[in-house]
Amino acid sequence: MAKIIDGKSIAQQVRGEIRAEVQKLEAEGVRPGLAVVIVGEDSASKVYVRNKIKACAEVGFYSENYELPEDTGEEELLALIEKLNGDPAIHGILVQLPLPRHLDEHKVIAAIHPQKDVDAFHVQNVGKIMLGQYDFLPCTPAGVMKLLEYSGIDPAGKDCVVVGRSNIVGKPQAMLLLHANGTVQICHSRTRDLAQKTAAADILVVAIGKPKFITGDMIREGAVVIDVGMNRDENGKLCGDVDFASCFEKASYITPVPGGVGPMTITMLLKNTLSAAKLSMKQDEK
Repeated sequence: MAKIIDGKSIAQQVRGEIRAEVQKLEAEGVRPGLAVVIVGEDSASKVYVRNKIKACAEVGFYSENYELPEDTGEEELLALIEKLNGDPAIHGILVQLPLPRHLDEHKVIAAIHPQKDVDAFHVQNVGKIMLGQYDFLPCTPAGVMKLLEYSGIDPAGKDCVVVGRSNIVGKPQAMLLLHANGTVQICHSRTRDLAQKTAAADILVVAIGKPKFITGDMIREGAVVIDVGMNRDENGKLCGDVDFASCFEKASYITPVPGGVGPMTITMLLKNTLSAAKLSMKQDEK
């Protein structure tokens, strides 16, 4: 029977550490600042944005929130990003995805200054992650690594399987496990004999976007199972990509949904914004 990795509790511990660092920075006259930009009326995105603003207040950050209408033009959005790039009170810029279809996501991400790109989506930051010389890490994969660290789970020498290959979770997650000396395999929708591969994992990270897709017969006895999924089941209840009940019986550690990886994502966004503020201080000293 698995030990549940409590993401809420770990997130609170990390936020406490961030708060303490913010107080030190404030003594030096710097308050970390985050600007969140949302375009359109996507209700899930609006909830995320509200939670981000609330989290900023909790750790003592300065924050600005820009809610733009659905029909906002690309030039207008890029002009706002340019203004925020030049604002010394703003250390981190986050443009909430997905964007309305008429806006070019790649162009918008590329417009954010790499040192203010607290989502770590800019190509320059993605390249730095590949090299292991990063300033920021994508929030969800970084949150997963923090959960492992606080639970005393070291990926070094372990067989790690990541199910999912998105740019936001799957690919960077694999790189972070590799940097932590794990032996990593990435699986996806076209992987043959998927159950055979997942059953060989000491650490299994699932981010495939299919409710309860990974079942107990697909994992090895004593595996660490990290569920990044956020779905609704047939009853409209929140669930992950892992069938919690059947995997709970076999795993050594498992994350619940909700309350596992989710709380860590916003927490790591705060950590990135703190890092961005420190980076800007260093440059001011030069």
